[in-house]
Amino acid sequence: MFITSVSEKYHPDKLLKSSPYKGESKRIIAIGASTGGVDAIAKILRQLPRNLPPIIITQHIPDGFSTSFANRLNINSELDVFEVRQRMPLRDSCVYLAPGGLHMLLDRQGNNYYARPQDGIRISRHCPSVDVMFRSLNNVAGKAALAIIMTGMGDDGSIGIKELYDNGAYTIAQDEASCVVFGMPKQAIAKGAIYDIVGLDSIHKKIIAYANGELKRNH
Repeated sequence: MFITSVSEKYHPDKLLKSSPYKGESKRIIAIGASTGGVDAIAKILRQLPRNLPPIIITQHIPDGFSTSFANRLNINSELDVFEVRQRMPLRDSCVYLAPGGLHMLLDRQGNNYYARPQDGIRISRHCPSVDVMFRSLNNVAGKAALAIIMTGMGDDGSIGIKELYDNGAYTIAQDEASCVVFGMPKQAIAKGAIYDIVGLDSIHKKIIAYANGELKRNH
């Protein structure tokens, strides 16, 4: 599927300082993907009901394609899907997609989350970067988050999802059998950043269980 061009590899520190959130917070779901992710994400969203926590998504996609992708997801899902082109409050039953060519960062005010686009260098060779989204998520939600890393080439996301895992978040990797490219999940698993490995057909069930408070880490 869509892959941004390879460039020099910069660490997330170049764009965003790590400052893990340690308090209690509302549930929030994050999905990161690359090659094969467009179809995989669409499949997951088609299977999800409303009354879910906010979902944020970073898919490696070039500028010019993310708007049509968001529209496609919105049409084919019960959830309301938005491309983050300006600072937006995150609402339940809504999905927020990083725009092509820009990173997506999160803020919080009180117990409320906000997403905003951020221009900047490619992090982990990509813009938008999954590592940037995951680190930003850890900075505002910490252990309250559910983070899912899916099919894709390379290792974008492995740094940020390891920070989430270390902070107590529930982390999931798509399994090798259902990935188009088992690069990003493989690297996250190798870092010891993943609590659960799940096939594509079961990821929506994990999201629903998390939303219902039924998904908890034992360690």
